[in-house]
Order: sequence, then C-alpha cells, then structure tokens
Amino acid sequence: MESTLEIQRTVKDYRSDQKPTWCPGCGDFAVLNALYKAMATRNLDPKDVVVVSGIGCSSRLPEFVATYGLHVVHGRALPTAMGVKTANPELTVIAVGGDGDGFAIGGGHVPHAVRRNVDITYIVMDNEVYGLTKGQPSPTTPAGMQAVQHSSSMPKMAPWGIVETPLNMMAMVLTYGAAFAARGFSGKPNEMAELIGLGIDHRGFSFIQAMSPCVTFYDTYADWKTLVAPIPESHDAADRFAAIQLALTEKVFHCGIFVDQTRPALHELTQNIVDRNLIPDRKTAIASILDGFA
Repeated sequence: MESTLEIQRTVKDYRSDQKPTWCPGCGDFAVLNALYKAMATRNLDPKDVVVVSGIGCSSRLPEFVATYGLHVVHGRALPTAMGVKTANPELTVIAVGGDGDGFAIGGGHVPHAVRRNVDITYIVMDNEVYGLTKGQPSPTTPAGMQAVQHSSSMPKMAPWGIVETPLNMMAMVLTYGAAFAARGFSGKPNEMAELIGLGIDHRGFSFIQAMSPCVTFYDTYADWKTLVAPIPESHDAADRFAAIQLALTEKVFHCGIFVDQTRPALHELTQNIVDRNLIPDRKTAIASILDGFA
C-alpha cells in the first residue's frame, strides 16, 4: 500500500554539496541560511524551486542551494527569473543579487518586474559596496564613505571619499508600485527568514532588501547594529504613501514590511485571457505557435 505521509524537509535538504566561498563573517551567509529556513518551513520540493542570480558576491548563492539554479550575466537576474516563471507558473522562482547587480546595470529591469507583478521573490543583498571587484562604490554607497585598502599592492577605491548621493532602493521600489516590499538585516537571521518566507507566500512580485555587510571592504556591522530598528507598530502596510514617506525620511534602517497589498499576478491575468478566448492549454498553445514557423 502506497504511503500517504508527506515528506517533511529540513534545512539540510536545501543545502548543496558546494561550500559557500564568501569571506568569513559576510552577511550573505545569514541570508542564505534564512532562505534555507524559509523554504524548509514551507516544505518546498527542491525540484519545484528555481533560484536565479546575476553577477557579484551575493550572486554566487544559487551554487549553494540544492534546487534548480541559473547564474546569468550581470544585471539580468530579473528578466531571466520572469521568463522562468512565465514559462512555468507552477514553479517557485527566487531572484537574488546585490545592490550593484540589481540597481546599477540591472536597474532598468526593476520597474518592469514591479509593474508586471510577476510572481517572483527578489532578494537584494545590500552591502553598499562592490565587494567582488574589490571595494568600488556602488549605487547605495553613502556619501563620504572611503573604501578600504585591502592590501598594500591594491590602491584604494575613491580614496578621497564618495560625493554622489546614494539611491534609496526601498523608496524606488515602493514608488514603482511594488505590492510587497520588506527589509531585513543579516544580523537578525530569524526575522530575515520570516520576511523571505512571506515574500515567497505573496502572490505577485515581492521585494526583500537584505542589509548584508561586507566585512572585507566596507564593514558596517557595528554601525548597523545601532541603526537597525523595527518598523513602527503604527505603520499601516496597506498604505503605500505612508510606506514611501517612511522610506524617504527614516533616520535608521527600519526592518519589517513596508507595504503588503494584493493585486493579480501576471500569470493569473494571462491565464484569464487564455480562458476567455478559449485558447488551448499553455503547452498546446506554444506548440501551435512554433508550428507556424516550421
């Protein structure tokens, strides 16, 4: 008789046989373990999960997860993840990357992922520096920051300090219209796991800003421990304008859910079109289109 018992997976079921290659103390370790925990809590089948990344330290993450993974070119994690989800809406699709990959070369893809409301979760590990390429300022590097000289043979990046104004990625994503946007801190991994899990649960595009210090080139742990605070209990996550105001005026890094709203995801809207027009199922429709080019 076939067993009806469901397999209950644990964190170890999501670990690949590849050991993370980040610097000791990197915040990305905590984000990775938070992702493991979020997936285990939801008992996701690894064969039904795809993790997509671009280029950078944090973008190495798919290699360390025992799911399907795609490590694509710089800044292209979002369009690839959107393609995967659109092709197979049954999959759980998670895009990951850093502040440089996501909001410099990849910044043009963010508003379109938001407006289309593709049902993916986008985790951006924000360390406010380009770590993989040895400490150059990134789109979120604070004005006045001076990069660290990692070795005597390596010149300092921006030795006189940064003069540009950093991007406020949370305010940007909220203004674009994201239905779910949250921020976590790698120093609080359990809270991070909860936020990632809620992002996965959300039907539509979910944005998670993961504050994840680079201990080698821009170690902000000591500062962030005093600058991280929970979102005020009075904040209404259904009020986008309040969320934007909070993101624009905060003097600390508020962690928690900035906005949580409901609207149809892209695959639901396209399925409605299919149903209304009596189009065959997705695979048959695609085969029919391809036959036209045979």
